[in-house]
Amino acid sequence: MPTILFIYGWRLFFYSNEGTEPIHVHAEKGDMECKFWLIIDEVEIHEAFSFNLTLSAKKEIKKIIYQHFDLIVEAWNNHFNL
Repeated sequence: MPTILFIYGWRLFFYSNEGTEPIHVHAEKGDMECKFWLIIDEVEIHEAFSFNLTLSAKKEIKKIIYQHFDLIVEAWNNHFNL
């Protein structure tokens, strides 16, 4: 379960056994969790799952994912040897 980024209390990470799924990132902060699909061709994200996410937390994590989109994609490709 490699951590990609730790920022503003958010931990962004992958599960090592999810390499057969499309590119995505998990994030957690306190008791909040979420998962976002990354649509590389469109530089877009879509929420796949969330738990205890407030509206402001959702805005914050989406902004973080967009700001670090390329880093996340690169880390995914490196981790899953793509």
